[in-house]
Amino acid sequence: MAQILVAVVMICFFLMKLYWQKRKGAVSSAEFIFWLVFWFGTLILVLLLKPLDRFVASLGFSVSAIQVAVYLAIAILFYFIFRLRLKLEKMEESLTKINEALTKTKSQPEKDL
Repeated sequence: MAQILVAVVMICFFLMKLYWQKRKGAVSSAEFIFWLVFWFGTLILVLLLKPLDRFVASLGFSVSAIQVAVYLAIAILFYFIFRLRLKLEKMEESLTKINEALTKTKSQPEKDL
């Protein structure tokens, strides 16, 4: 029970911090909604831990719901890292094209009219 209480207190702290960041304008509305849904989802999972353990066991897993959540979170993080790497690669290509275009225009001599 103490672990659940600590988790709930931490989630409430993160929610308050998120609200303050939104009020200061440091977080966009889309980010605010994403993190709000994430933390409320986490809160629900923490509060329903025992029923989730029974559900995971009924699916045939030999681990607890927390371990399944950790494995799932790691898989999701790897997916996000993969997508981030793809976006960075695309940005590098764009920067290279811009640099080549700028270099090409500077290397051409200017014509006097």
